[in-house]
Amino acid sequence: MSRTLNLTEGLTQYMVDHSVRGHPVLDELRAATAPLKHAGMQIGAEQGQFMQFIVRLINAKKCIEVGVFTGYSSLAVALALPTDGTIVACDISEEWTAIARKHWEKAGVASKITLKLAPANDTLDKLLADGGAGKYDFAFIDADKGGYLGYYERCLKLMRPNGLIMVDNTLWSGAVADPANQEKDTVALRAFNTFVHKDVRVGLAILPLGDGVTLLRKR
Repeated sequence: MSRTLNLTEGLTQYMVDHSVRGHPVLDELRAATAPLKHAGMQIGAEQGQFMQFIVRLINAKKCIEVGVFTGYSSLAVALALPTDGTIVACDISEEWTAIARKHWEKAGVASKITLKLAPANDTLDKLLADGGAGKYDFAFIDADKGGYLGYYERCLKLMRPNGLIMVDNTLWSGAVADPANQEKDTVALRAFNTFVHKDVRVGLAILPLGDGVTLLRKR
């Protein structure tokens, strides 16, 4: 028997209303993103707040983000970091990240975020080549699903022991549990989920938050 509550739309809104403590620039960024064609790629406010909670809990200072979109998750994390905290943010879209830059500046956290407009694997490989292995505290992966395993392997090398990787969309609206669904992204996410479940280098938990979030702690 399942012990996980099936969240209705009303109950989800209740959860948001009674847990999320908004920030004016985060709210503005949600409003600016809402009209965009791909607005559904933005994480929920409750997920952003959960990320802030985790980042503070592990005393993170050095972070990585793979997949920026309009910058909501990086803004949320940057607001939770200490004054000397930093994020390396990886994306390839100048258009979407221009929106991100504007709101990072408005919130006063732009100095904490280094945006790298290049294929994420190139950026992560450069961090490793520059001696970054074992130096990072937290990573958030939310980009092309077929690239997840590659991003994970690189981020795992970059994490310190007990560093945390958070991966988004790992339940994929339930499609990963439907054997009849053989769409490319679904298959890629299934492969990722199976791989990390067997990976003894990490401890893990999958949470039914948003579209599914996997937490991976480097041992």
